[in-house]
Amino acid sequence: MNLFKLLKEDIETIFKKDPAAKNVVEVLLCYPGLHAIWFHRLAHWFYTKKFYVIARLISHISRFLTGIEIHPGAKIGRRFFIDHGMGVVIGETAEIGDDVLIYQGVVLGGTTLNKGKRHPTIENGVVIGAGAIVLGNIRVGANARIGAGSVVIKDVPSGATVVGVPGRIGLGFTPEQIQLLEHNKLPDPIAEGFEFILKEINQLEQRVKKLESLEGISAQIDEYFEQKKKEIEEMFEKK
Repeated sequence: MNLFKLLKEDIETIFKKDPAAKNVVEVLLCYPGLHAIWFHRLAHWFYTKKFYVIARLISHISRFLTGIEIHPGAKIGRRFFIDHGMGVVIGETAEIGDDVLIYQGVVLGGTTLNKGKRHPTIENGVVIGAGAIVLGNIRVGANARIGAGSVVIKDVPSGATVVGVPGRIGLGFTPEQIQLLEHNKLPDPIAEGFEFILKEINQLEQRVKKLESLEGISAQIDEYFEQKKKEIEEMFEKK
């Protein structure tokens, strides 16, 4: 693929993934995520030719101008889009596939001082929400979604949705929501766990009451316990 077609594809990607984009001039002048990836492609070329100082200098200038830090050694695929971008950090041995979308504050970081592969591999079609941190030599499977503010330290299966600290796989994220990037409707596995436990407690209470009724036992209700349980149920109630 020649350089002109690659640059054109980068611009077209922004129009597909950002409804705020109005025209080509605006995109060329006002999208730091685009500038950062173009700087990176140049820096990565020098890095592969072992001109390490020049490569790092280019990436340093890019960070100063865009607020996005991408190590020149990182491998990045086609149609990669960084939306907004301020505070994004991508480490030296990170690998990013095609059609990946990340938001501001995302970190693809390492967890060891040893040389070698120490940063994440992000497969095709992944979306990483604002402020998410993905650490270590782990793999995020194709078309996975990582919720804003999550901390991911283990492999993520393809198509999974991860939220929380540490990141947990959530259920119930429909393909339509994935397509529309409705991050406000991400599942909450912790809330789902509490909801399940509360249901189990309610069922046990009903069974105990039936047994007490059969045996003619009248137990005193703990009003404090009931009030606290109600507060917890309201806290984790699905809106």
